[in-house]
Amino acid sequence: MIKATCHAPAILLLLCLGWLTACNLARPAAPSPPAPSPSPAMPQAQILAPPHNQQVIEGVIFDIEILASDPVGIDRVELYVDERLLQSSESESGAEGRYRVTMNWFAKGVGWHKFSAIAYREDETASHPHTIALEVIPPG
Repeated sequence: MIKATCHAPAILLLLCLGWLTACNLARPAAPSPPAPSPSPAMPQAQILAPPHNQQVIEGVIFDIEILASDPVGIDRVELYVDERLLQSSESESGAEGRYRVTMNWFAKGVGWHKFSAIAYREDETASHPHTIALEVIPPG
């Protein structure tokens, strides 16, 4: 004959120990790192005129229109011809969100020439160059 015993107190004790152990193992969640502050977008420069691949006549002075923009503000714009600095223009009223400037070039050297505009903030953060190509052709 099998003797019946009551194991309820022992089972209850094991359940409580398991619960307490589980509670002791739980760790508070680690604080999440602070969200990085968004960095401002880079300045932008765009050559508005003349259009890319336009022909210009050698010996003629023509205008190059540049628009630069930046939420922090544009301090200056530089224009390069064939990777050499041609002109630089600084904002007279301090850093501006939009800065439009007209520079000029005396067309010389028959063939293709590369024009690049770069905009700068006061902290010297530069835009990517915006580049166009122009072909200088001999006069009539």
